[in-house]
Amino acid sequence: MNILKYNNAKLTQLKKDKVFLNLNELSKQDIVKISDKYPFSFQDLRQLSIIATDLYMWNESGVRDCIEEFENVQNKDLSKKEVIAHVKNYWEGLRGAKIKYEPVNKNEVERPKPRKVQLSDQENEVFGMCPVASEKTVCCNLMTIDAVQGCSLGCSYCSIQTFYSDGKVSVDKNLAEKLANIPLDPSKNYHIGSGQSSDSLVIGNKEGVLDAQLKFARENPNIILEFKTKSNNISHLLKTDLPDNVFVCWSLNPQLFIDHEEHGTASLNQRLQAAKDLSRKGVLVGFHFHPIVYYEGYEDDYKNIVRKVMSMFKPSEVAMISMGTLTFIKPAINKLRSTGLKSKVLQIPMADAVGKSSYTKEIKKEIFSTVYDQFQPWHKDVFLYLCMEESSVWESVFGSYYKDNVDFETALFDSVSAKMNKLEIV
Repeated sequence: MNILKYNNAKLTQLKKDKVFLNLNELSKQDIVKISDKYPFSFQDLRQLSIIATDLYMWNESGVRDCIEEFENVQNKDLSKKEVIAHVKNYWEGLRGAKIKYEPVNKNEVERPKPRKVQLSDQENEVFGMCPVASEKTVCCNLMTIDAVQGCSLGCSYCSIQTFYSDGKVSVDKNLAEKLANIPLDPSKNYHIGSGQSSDSLVIGNKEGVLDAQLKFARENPNIILEFKTKSNNISHLLKTDLPDNVFVCWSLNPQLFIDHEEHGTASLNQRLQAAKDLSRKGVLVGFHFHPIVYYEGYEDDYKNIVRKVMSMFKPSEVAMISMGTLTFIKPAINKLRSTGLKSKVLQIPMADAVGKSSYTKEIKKEIFSTVYDQFQPWHKDVFLYLCMEESSVWESVFGSYYKDNVDFETALFDSVSAKMNKLEIV
């Protein structure tokens, strides 16, 4: 076992820092060794530890290798300022380029650990605004039901791990009662989703969680209830009498991305087949292209998904199609770095996005337009929109945007409910 020697005050301080402590043993050794050679400050070493974390996650050469290669090329004594600048340039260069995903050996994919579903009797509310709702973006005013808290899937980029960090999957034992007590205005329409605090379908109807929500939808005809999922666990919905105001949406991504970043989820083909099976039952379905990811070959991969969707479904069977991308709050970035998972989702330019971090607006225009333009035959027949984006991004993709979030909310509800009224669930 390697025992690191912390031979100065800076290293003694560093060994208490969470960023450094989360490094693998080899990366820790590298940081200690380069600190012996250059007079780095504590903040320098912490920055190098963050970069070392990212490079490990991205499966790239480490900080020490980067510095030694630079030393060999320069063939002279280097200042700490020159070394820090070189490492940062290397790191930023990787973030500025398209991600490169290699084909995955399925036997080597790390699956999430199974999580037992448990009942909880917390007094928290289960109904509220979407947690990412903002007046600074064009927002659909989605309301949410936290029917399940925590997720058994292992998507590397998911913010649920930030909100529910105890590793548990909980169902509120008083869910049906709490849903019945939600003070909905009968004169108002509501778009309500249940896939924000967990995947809507991955645990099925355990503890009656789906039945409670279906009863809620049936008793409130002024709502449209959306189940959002990356699973193909639709067995309960197929054998159950469903109310007309329920629809199911799948997050779609290329299989290459699923293999690398969406561990434990259904494959792309399984998701689409599950959507088709429910569609045959007369249930309206929808698709979230979220997150669309900027990697080498992404254009062809997403276009192929769009072609597959349009070949499998009629516009009348599809409630809506949304587009979004990787967007992180700072706690989610810190949480992801602390996992030590091999993941490239932080290998992006990280521009400011109304208080969060995401792609630049130029990249967003490119990736959203790639998908939107491919759906051209459906533009007049299916409700397409952007999730969590500023009006300037809408303008660049669609040529227009909703001036008021209430107008957006109304347009989405009217479009989806009109299609529901034309379908007959069998």
